[in-house]
Amino acid sequence: MTSPNRRLFLLGAAAAAITPVAAMSASGTFEITRTKAQWRAMLTEAEFLIMREDATEKAFISPLHDNAKPGRYLCRGCELPLYSSRTKFDSGTGWPSFASPLKNAIGTRPDNTLFIKRTEVHCRRCGSHMGHIFDDGPWPTYKRHCLNGTALIFAPA
Repeated sequence: MTSPNRRLFLLGAAAAAITPVAAMSASGTFEITRTKAQWRAMLTEAEFLIMREDATEKAFISPLHDNAKPGRYLCRGCELPLYSSRTKFDSGTGWPSFASPLKNAIGTRPDNTLFIKRTEVHCRRCGSHMGHIFDDGPWPTYKRHCLNGTALIFAPA
């Protein structure tokens, strides 16, 4: 016989498995809007899946992971400056990580997929998915903005 906790877990897993990915992507009103066809025309397949369908790139594949040059990191979807290299740090996770964003650069929303509570981060101007924010970062924010390098453009100082 299946326990009530296991039954609820299995039901939740089944529901998550059949939930369309598009229903989980960033929604709302943004300054820059494009149709799905317009996004597909301007992004590679990997960029589209990450930025518009909330996918996650594999760890350690982004050339921006090891980038230590001074500059800013921009949204690939609209080139809004999002993060400064001054707040970038090596989190050991395999993704570019930052302690804090630039002012008025990002938006957030709760993300309860994968059976854990997380905070999703997206570009506040175009809604492109960037990654997630965790509470295990360095002083003074104690936040780790764990981002997909695929969603970023680096602009040297």
